[in-house]
Amino acid sequence: MGFIDLHIHSCCSDGVLTPFEIVDQAMENHVDMISITDHDCIDAYTLSFLEYARKNDISVVYGVEISTHYQGTGFHVLGYQFDIHNSKLNEKLYTLKNARHIYLKEVSKKLEELGYIVYVDELSQFKIVTKAHIASHIVQNKENEKLLLHDFGYIPQRGEFIETLMNEGCPAYVKKESITPMEASQLIKEAGGIVVLAHPVCYEHEDHINVESITHLVKEMNADGIEAIYMYIDQKNNKINDIEKWKNFALKNHLLYTMGSDFHMDDGIHPQIGLINEQVYIQNNDIQWLKKKMIGV
Repeated sequence: MGFIDLHIHSCCSDGVLTPFEIVDQAMENHVDMISITDHDCIDAYTLSFLEYARKNDISVVYGVEISTHYQGTGFHVLGYQFDIHNSKLNEKLYTLKNARHIYLKEVSKKLEELGYIVYVDELSQFKIVTKAHIASHIVQNKENEKLLLHDFGYIPQRGEFIETLMNEGCPAYVKKESITPMEASQLIKEAGGIVVLAHPVCYEHEDHINVESITHLVKEMNADGIEAIYMYIDQKNNKINDIEKWKNFALKNHLLYTMGSDFHMDDGIHPQIGLINEQVYIQNNDIQWLKKKMIGV
């Protein structure tokens, strides 16, 4: 039985692999069910991609990761198995996509005021521009090296740059047009999909959101599940495995628990597709149960 990965990013948002290359990597990693969950974007799901996956015996679960904001914190909402042609969902994703380009211009001004060099025209070429794109662009630009060394003492990874300078309460914070987790959930459900709160472990460690608050949120947004099988990597590249905690949380609250690598690129640090490089024991019955919940295989 093959592995499963329901949280993968392609080059349609802020990943580096094409959807076709993701299929190739999945095959290499013995993963036979995938979901490409790009940020506010379902462009990966072309007929040619779906046919390529089918020919290679890779089951595809339609997916998206919608960025939301609620009570001062950003939450990501995963949607699965929705109608990708649903007009209301597509209209909202288009609006959120445009909001990202407005955000790019505004945050670039703040970063430039801090002394960083940002090539906005270059970043504007991305259909879906994310904080990750902007941060990677800055930390990889040799023209910013002197200032980065002054501000950080070393060249930071993009995640640390985001958490230090771009998130809420930071010097280059800009509020991006967004929707609430409840609104995202309603959109996904109206399109016939399954709603999952992405990586609650991140909100606990990064945003100091306690379990009680997460319990309240999943109930308020009427979530079907949470992403429990997930390896969290902190700013210092420490790996935090809270999988059993969040699986138990899901069971206690009668929720689905899903699994995902949150793969963007193979950087030797973060999980690979299928979590195959992690010391994580995933029971076969967990995989089989999740496959049945998703597409009844």
